[in-house]
Amino acid sequence: MKNKNTPARYAIIGLIIAIVACVATGLLALVKGTIALQLYTPANPNTINIALEVSAGLLVLGLAAYAILNPEGTRRFLTGRQARYGSNTLIMSLAFAGIIIVANWLAFQNPKSWDLTQDKSHTLAPESIQTLAALPEKVTAIAFYSTQTPIDTAQQLLNNYKAASNGKFDFRFVDPNANPVLAHQYGITGDGKIVLTMGKASETASSATESDIDQALIRLISPETRVVYFLTGHGEPDINGTDNTAMSTARTTLENRSYTVKTLNLAATNSIPADAKAIVIAGPKNPLLPQEVTLLKQYVDKGGGLIVMEDPTVFTNFGTNADPLADYLKTDWGITLDNDVIIDQTSNQPLYAIASSYNTSSPITQNTTTITVMPGARSLTLAKTPPQNVTDTALIMTSQQAWGETDLEKIKNNQQISFDQATDIAGPLTLAASGENTTTTGHVVVFGNSVFATDQGFNSYANGDIFTSSVDWVAQEKNLVQITPHPTITRTFNVPSQLTFIIILLGSVIVIPGLVVVAGISTWLTRRRRG
Repeated sequence: MKNKNTPARYAIIGLIIAIVACVATGLLALVKGTIALQLYTPANPNTINIALEVSAGLLVLGLAAYAILNPEGTRRFLTGRQARYGSNTLIMSLAFAGIIIVANWLAFQNPKSWDLTQDKSHTLAPESIQTLAALPEKVTAIAFYSTQTPIDTAQQLLNNYKAASNGKFDFRFVDPNANPVLAHQYGITGDGKIVLTMGKASETASSATESDIDQALIRLISPETRVVYFLTGHGEPDINGTDNTAMSTARTTLENRSYTVKTLNLAATNSIPADAKAIVIAGPKNPLLPQEVTLLKQYVDKGGGLIVMEDPTVFTNFGTNADPLADYLKTDWGITLDNDVIIDQTSNQPLYAIASSYNTSSPITQNTTTITVMPGARSLTLAKTPPQNVTDTALIMTSQQAWGETDLEKIKNNQQISFDQATDIAGPLTLAASGENTTTTGHVVVFGNSVFATDQGFNSYANGDIFTSSVDWVAQEKNLVQITPHPTITRTFNVPSQLTFIIILLGSVIVIPGLVVVAGISTWLTRRRRG
């Protein structure tokens, strides 16, 4: 009779401990692997290391305890038929695991991807491949995405660039809210911007699109002097000032986008420099002289770019004086600066005009997803029939709840105002418009407000993005490369007939599972008859 209290009886405890420790060790090793691949970052990596060491120690102790308490069973296991079969299985398992580990290591060291979509939607355009091949040195992309903005699309696109760059392109994501110093260093004022750096040079892509990234890459490859002039001499905001009415943030943002920013006093120089890519007229308090407007007209007629931001006359010193610049915009471009002040009932402050919609067909506003706020704005009216060869586009519109108040004395004296259908301009109103002359290639963008681009409002909402996109457009920085579009493939689902649907249902739910069951029963009966 066997002694029930033999040590072998408790050997199973050591085996159970070993099995549990083995599972824990495997899971912890998997976690370590994800940490090594930078797929997961624990709050305290040292805890993972300690847990792995403890589980591995328990595995060894559990096996040792089993062998000590049940030496006979251990001997049979190591020398019997099960050991031989088990050793073969162990060797095959280790070989399989080794192959998987080596294959994954090689894939990680040499990343490759295949686009299996029918329309090749995850394949870069030929122009992008050529741009990457022309890179003189490595480019690092810094994608500024906060936790509120999904990164999936941007990450996929940047992965495509990295895979096609032969090691010349890499990227990383940075939260601008968590690292405001770095965001300020590169002049990032919004979310979803991508800064491309090459050596000491940098360029900014305003969105995660192939076109914008290619534009930035080309500017890195072919740097040129791109000068933006801010007109002075009429009471415009100081681009080097330090108060809220200055435009120093606009200046530094343009400089961080590789523009050279200068001031221009046309009344003094009586000429426009040949290197001017764009001229900005921001918030003049006094009208421009006729000879200045003539010079600007000649400049634009030669393919120049002009941005005009004129506030309502009630907030300036224009009075009843003529405005040659407004006359030029109306005559040559079909864009009229209305003599009103926008009252927006959707705003907590009625004098703050809020963008309700954007024209997504324009490169200036196609990627704008947040509102634009313009304190103290005037509306614009576009001619139904623009001048010859001119294409006008309304860029930013208010809601129908806004109107253009034409009784400026009430605004000036802070009197009670209400909409007058006979004299006021009904909404929706145009806050900004662009014009392009197909013959001269001249570009203009007109805003009925300048405060949105001052230091007071530049970093608010989409204000800064709209301004910089306007500069890019009039400077014709959006036409460096045209991306070959991917063909659109339309897929349709044809609803099957009732009979076809019944056949599919019977086949998938009854026939196929039934065949599996019959095959199983047949195999069981055959083995039973054989004993």
